[in-house]
Formats: sequence, C-alpha cells, structure tokens
Amino acid sequence: MNRFILNVGACALAFAMASPSFAADMPGQYQEPAYGAPAFSWGGVYVGINTGYGWGQSDWSSSVTTGSNRPAGGLFGGTIGFNGQTGAFVFGVEGDVDGNWMRDSNSTGTGICSALGCAIQTSWFATARGRVGYAFDRALLYITAGGAFGDVQMSTNGLTATAGRAGWTVGGGIEYAILGPWSAKVEYLYSDLGSASCGAATCGIDTTVSFKTNIVRLGVNYRFW
Repeated sequence: MNRFILNVGACALAFAMASPSFAADMPGQYQEPAYGAPAFSWGGVYVGINTGYGWGQSDWSSSVTTGSNRPAGGLFGGTIGFNGQTGAFVFGVEGDVDGNWMRDSNSTGTGICSALGCAIQTSWFATARGRVGYAFDRALLYITAGGAFGDVQMSTNGLTATAGRAGWTVGGGIEYAILGPWSAKVEYLYSDLGSASCGAATCGIDTTVSFKTNIVRLGVNYRFW
C-alpha cells in the first residue's frame, strides 16, 4: 500500500512539473513575455565641438562705390544645447561660438574698390537657435533656425573698420548616437549678418557692406542624461 501511494505521488509531481512545458506548446494558451531594448532617448543637456567650412558673398555699395567679395574659410568652436523629447519628436535649443577664418580681397568694381581694393574677413561667428527634429531611434533628422552673430572687418588702403553684426540663420542636419552618450552630426546653415557700415575715414565715403554665408559643419556632442 505504501509503495502504491509513493508511486502515485511521484507521478503527480512529475505531471505538475511538466504542465508549464505542455501549456507553452499549446497555441493560444501561454506565451513568454517579450522584452525589447528601450528606445534611445535624445533628452538632456549636451556639450560638444564643431568644425567646418564657410563660403559666401559680401557686397559693397555707396553713391560711387560698388564691389563684391567672396569670402571663404574654416571654422572651429564649441556647442552647448538642450533637448526634450515627446515620442519620436525632439525639441531643443542650441548655441555655439566659433573662431572664423573666412576672408577675401580683390580690386573689382568701381570707386575705392577699383582704385585701392576691398577686403573683408571675420574672426568669430556664433548662433543661438531652436531645433525641431524627428528621431528614428539613434538617428535624428532636424531643422533649425534662430539668430546669427559675428564681426565684419572691412579693409581698404591698409585701413580697417570693424562692426559687430546680428542677423539670422536657418538650416538642417542629421545627428547619430554612436556610442553611449556620444553623438556625431553634420549640418548646413545659411546665415545673413545684414549690412555693416564702413565710414568715410576708412572707405573714403560712407559705404554699406553686406555679409551672407553658407556653412557646412561636422560636430561631436556628449550628452548628460
């Protein structure tokens, strides 16, 4: 009798242990929960560095002077920003300050630009912009717009007039999370610093000088979650 009871108990225990496996094999009865890696988050404060190349046009104009420069050169500087994320949409603000080596000089046009030559260059360039993007997990496509700032140095006959300028910028880019908190980006900006004034002491006659530029930059950012 005792042997019979032991055999029955062993069979019951074996059945109980095997039941989950049988249930898992039956369609619609049991499924293991699925666990996936969480989507990448673009939210938080970040800092970075950027480098790039700019090219554009500067036009000189007065009652007797016309001229045109095509300044071009490299940029290098730092970036700071903040992102917030709602679903796949990313909203943020970003600022940067770069050393700027865009310059050009020629003797075309009329008036002082023809007689003595007109030269233009900048030494720094900065932006303060909003960004709106759409995230494909670790890839972020974005558009951006805001203010642009810089100096415009206008030279002729060895004399230079410098004016700080504020204007606007618009552009877009793509950023990709490459490793942990690190991301890399490439972006394009079109910027217009408006017109600076070159006075009679430098340009012989009051002259307005415009400055518009295209910029392509590469950047690397470090994000603090």
